[in-house]
Amino acid sequence: MTYELTAHTRESLRKRANIRLEWLERVMEQPQFVYPDPMDPELEHRVGKIDEFEGRVLRVIVIPNTDPIRVITAFFDLSMRDKL
Repeated sequence: MTYELTAHTRESLRKRANIRLEWLERVMEQPQFVYPDPMDPELEHRVGKIDEFEGRVLRVIVIPNTDPIRVITAFFDLSMRDKL
């Protein structure tokens, strides 16, 4: 899968050094759940549990209908903890 990180995403990953690029890629390619953004129909949320990081849930927000896919942001979603 080819993708492009926005400037915001690159900055977020720099600030959140605990998010590994390999985890972001895994969640993008094999999410456990995918659903549309409630405010912006162009955005898609992909979430997946990261067992290697205490089972936390990584949320990756993308624009899927672009080539390459654009990654808007990625973060560990505390509200999803213990839900996957």
